[in-house]
Amino acid sequence: MEFFDAVVIGAGHAGCEAGLALARTGNKTLLLSLNLDSVAFLACNPSIGGTAKGQLVCEIDALGGEMGVNTDKTLIQLRMLNRGKGPAVQSLRAQADKIEYHNQMKKTLEKTENLFLRQGEAVCIKENEDGTKIVETAVGKKYLCRAIVFATGVYLKSRIIIGSYTKDVGPNGFANAQKLSDSLKELGIKLLRFKTGTPARINGRSVDFSKLEIQNGEDNIQNFSFITKTKPNNKAVCYLTYTNEKTHEIIKENLDKAPVFSGLIKGIGPRYCPSIETKIVRFADKDRHQLFLEPESLSTDEIYIQGFSTSMPVDVQEKMVHSVAGLENAEIMRDSYAIEYDCIEPTQLLPTLELKNHKGLFFAGQINGTSGYEEAGAQGIIAGINANLYLKGKEQIILKRSDGYIGVLIDDIVTKGTNEPYRMMTSRAEYRLFLRSDNADLRLTEIGRKVGLVDDNRWKIFEDKKEKLSNIFSLLSKKYKVEQIKDFYSENNESLPKESVTIKDMLKRSNIDAFKINNYFHVFDDFEFDIINEMNIMVKYEGYLKQQEEEIEKFKKNEKIIIPDNFDYRKYHGLRLESIEKLEQIKPLNIGQASRISGVSPADIAVLSVLVKKFSKENV
Repeated sequence: MEFFDAVVIGAGHAGCEAGLALARTGNKTLLLSLNLDSVAFLACNPSIGGTAKGQLVCEIDALGGEMGVNTDKTLIQLRMLNRGKGPAVQSLRAQADKIEYHNQMKKTLEKTENLFLRQGEAVCIKENEDGTKIVETAVGKKYLCRAIVFATGVYLKSRIIIGSYTKDVGPNGFANAQKLSDSLKELGIKLLRFKTGTPARINGRSVDFSKLEIQNGEDNIQNFSFITKTKPNNKAVCYLTYTNEKTHEIIKENLDKAPVFSGLIKGIGPRYCPSIETKIVRFADKDRHQLFLEPESLSTDEIYIQGFSTSMPVDVQEKMVHSVAGLENAEIMRDSYAIEYDCIEPTQLLPTLELKNHKGLFFAGQINGTSGYEEAGAQGIIAGINANLYLKGKEQIILKRSDGYIGVLIDDIVTKGTNEPYRMMTSRAEYRLFLRSDNADLRLTEIGRKVGLVDDNRWKIFEDKKEKLSNIFSLLSKKYKVEQIKDFYSENNESLPKESVTIKDMLKRSNIDAFKINNYFHVFDDFEFDIINEMNIMVKYEGYLKQQEEEIEKFKKNEKIIIPDNFDYRKYHGLRLESIEKLEQIKPLNIGQASRISGVSPADIAVLSVLVKKFSKENV
């Protein structure tokens, strides 16, 4: 029986990050995939990033992960979403070349020392008395290991649904995993049944682009990875169109054929990314919905219709597509479908993503009830980091909500659980102005270095950035006389001050930013876009950032009040029975986490804080 330090089951976005994190920190790691052609496969939309998701990718990168690097290598368009809003909600989004994304990630895995990529279906997990585990595959191959990361995505007992047609397969027709769910149940793990879906793909040559609104990329913009030094190369464009009254009529007339309403679909779908038929029913007052046409790759004419997910019968799908402006003669190449799958109840996990009752078993990605490539990759790198620390007998890391969107994501699912596929959104992050894409490296790279994922090259780039930021901030005290700024202020519709002003004073004006100052005075010519942009945000929002930092300090106080493992909630009076049951189920690590458990009131937290402090004093 071959031995590995760790086995990662699943080579999607979570599995790739987990496998790389383990191998790069010196562990002999087996990365097991149902099909090597599905490694890092973009099964749904051909994009990386998006609202809140872009921040996740930058944080994965800051920790030493691969998703940002691979996206920068393979993107064909890059944009900043919410450009007209504040930096707290702006998010990078790239159209990735679907084929190249898979190819480049697979190549990276194949060339990584200590990482062994293997095709095979895990069907059974066994634990030995000495703490080792056995992973058995469908063909009878057995692997002995000390840690396992489950990153199975949507493949557990998955089935696709199109109208009345169903088939037990995974995304894109890939084989699914039929037996692993039963093995997880035997370990005492509670499973849920969720559902997601994907729109049809059409042939680009059959689209009338003259009827569509063009969506271009941006050239002067930060990359996902802090180590990418070339500007993004926008090689493709996207297009915008809309559903209309005719589209809605077709859907309404055929709702009885929709599996989501007929009862054929049992799994719970995502509230924030619903099928088009669900949108029509839920938002009956809307006369149209946006549809984005996104190229899948430079090497194919396939186009993804974002916003048009459905599980309607194929004849209805065709009528729906042909009712849309520009798609009257569109040739459908791949039908839209819904997919159901098993996942685990995530409150069974610690904030480290280790299973509470089984040492050395970690879970990451859609198996934890989340949706999205970015959410999966974020959990994957944390599960990989902590599996490595577990193997080395070191304390595992927990990212706090104030550390990053990754901390918010994991805290949400393990503390509150989820009754639908969880999607990251900026509104979930209390400290979103502080948790921006541009400063993800300043927040997390030191953690990545500490756990062994940030190599010398990345660390040097990080140190250089800190030095440049220090240098550019030293220029903010430079003064200009009223005569020198007269024309500049006039051009930007700002009232002229009565005395000399510093660059920092200028930046406080609402119509002036660092790029305008540099275009006029050339004071920042020695600095690249990223440095100027980050400084600009830090100065513009200085007051708000200071306020948020004060809130973070208050938040951290409750996180420092540790609840001992042997604390007996039933021993003390003052806590409500409902709260006791919730606290015993979640087993929060500290008062901060306890305060975020649904059903635990502020009054309970006040009592619990007193009891925990008393318990700690009595057991010193």
